[in-house]
Amino acid sequence: MTGGTSEADQGYFPRGRSLLRRVHEQRIVGLLYGQRGLMVGAVDPVVTVGTFMSSAGAASPFDRLVRTARVFETTFFGTRAEADRELARVHRLHRRISGTLEQAAGPYPAGTAYDALDPKQMLWTLACIADSGQTLYEELVRALSADEREALWQDYRRWGELFSLPRDQTPETYPEFRAWFDGRLATDEVYLTDEAREIGHMVGLEIPGAPYDRPALEALNLLVIGSLPPRVRSMYRLRWTPAHAAAYRAAAAAHRAARTLVPARIRRGSCEVQFERVARAEKRWGREQGKRAAAAADRARRPSQPLP
Repeated sequence: MTGGTSEADQGYFPRGRSLLRRVHEQRIVGLLYGQRGLMVGAVDPVVTVGTFMSSAGAASPFDRLVRTARVFETTFFGTRAEADRELARVHRLHRRISGTLEQAAGPYPAGTAYDALDPKQMLWTLACIADSGQTLYEELVRALSADEREALWQDYRRWGELFSLPRDQTPETYPEFRAWFDGRLATDEVYLTDEAREIGHMVGLEIPGAPYDRPALEALNLLVIGSLPPRVRSMYRLRWTPAHAAAYRAAAAAHRAARTLVPARIRRGSCEVQFERVARAEKRWGREQGKRAAAAADRARRPSQPLP
């Protein structure tokens, strides 16, 4: 017992000892890492088709994003019992997600298998989250030391284990992870289909909100776009000029500098209030995105048509 709280009650990533918890407790990271991670992850078409476009959540993409974010926050911050309940539910869902690509996607021919429990596909999902969490923290909060980066990566490996990704299927050290991830992004293995581009852009950069929310949402979009790997940003065909880059650098620097002036209760903690706001906004302002997402997912599921 520590201060009257059992080890289990502190969760899998105890406050004060876990770098993962320290990173994801920063509310700016919690707000943006999922959107960025999804946009980066979409450049693997096998994972994208298997885990997003094959799901019934395509017609409500932001509700799906919110539900996933809530599961992740529970594993980051909840007790072990709370996390275990969510993990068991996710595992049951993942066991039902498998099949083959109905049409070719870049280097992957029609018939390529996808499986939500395939370690290679799970590693890609983990890697995109890990890269997004670290990148946003370092860009918008502070730089991490080499030892902190290593500790953070080891926490992410532990997090992957909770979702049934074997530890021996992940890079052993942070430098190995960084070399593998950056190397893969530079290869022809990554490919953004038209459908994934549409859905990735929509979920990453078209968060629904009231008209008075638009300026804040556009500011957050700048942070997401500016933090993307350059090749990924190019694959989305996002306009990025020197003026955009300068605005991003200024916004990131301003956020880092302003942190000390913002009360801890505002800059740290769960993003549940923001998640609920997005879920409500989708019902009122996100119907058009839902129609577009469902149509894109339907196109991705159609069998390839033979050439005439």
